[in-house]
Amino acid sequence: MSRIIIAGNWKMNRNIGESIDLANSIKRLLYDVEEVEVVICPPYTSLSDVREVIMETNIKLGAQDCYWEKEGAFTGEVSVPMLKDVGCEYVIIGHSERRQFFNETNEIVNKKAKAVLKEGMRPIICVGEKLEERKNGKTFDIVKGHVVNSLAGLSREEMLKAVIAYEPVWAIGTGVNATEGQAQEVHKYIRGLLEEMFDADAARSVRIQYGGSVKPDNIKELISQEDVDGALVGGASLKADSFVQIVKNCL
Repeated sequence: MSRIIIAGNWKMNRNIGESIDLANSIKRLLYDVEEVEVVICPPYTSLSDVREVIMETNIKLGAQDCYWEKEGAFTGEVSVPMLKDVGCEYVIIGHSERRQFFNETNEIVNKKAKAVLKEGMRPIICVGEKLEERKNGKTFDIVKGHVVNSLAGLSREEMLKAVIAYEPVWAIGTGVNATEGQAQEVHKYIRGLLEEMFDADAARSVRIQYGGSVKPDNIKELISQEDVDGALVGGASLKADSFVQIVKNCL
């Protein structure tokens, strides 16, 4: 299995001072952890300050979103070169909240993924079904649409730099996570799609995270599954002790 990757998505939380404090706590508690790749994704306003905290550590900086154009009259948007300039190495793309509240389509996600890769950065591309879709037996159809269309036109080399995050929307922020068996079932399906789109070696190399009410007490069972290569952590990443424990429970 590839190196486990745990990414913390802080969403629209923490001002600059709070972000610095949280980043300092995570850095202090994870200074000697090298076996797990750790990424933290603060809000835009805190990126520069958090970068100063984690510079020259084993912790990577990520952004929560981006725009696909490099520059121009796009008021309120932040481009990938801007994120690269501030020190980001990862960008979360197509999070379910972006799809739900901001009407992001697979085509938009695809444009953003290509923009991130063009700048030599790594996208964390989110896919996943809603509760109604799961109840109606459409999980695989929805996930396939997200994967195939969000990755359209990517080369094998580009795909190897990307991370996929399976996020069952019904498990995000609800306290109800998918069982390890449910997660494995969809992760295996995604890996099969990648094999069809690219090849077996590429499919095995791409890391697939699970996201959805990840906590210290369920991460070990999740990553014990053959096709679960880490987690995209939401609420539990807002407290240093819980986020750090998630990382340490992967060791």
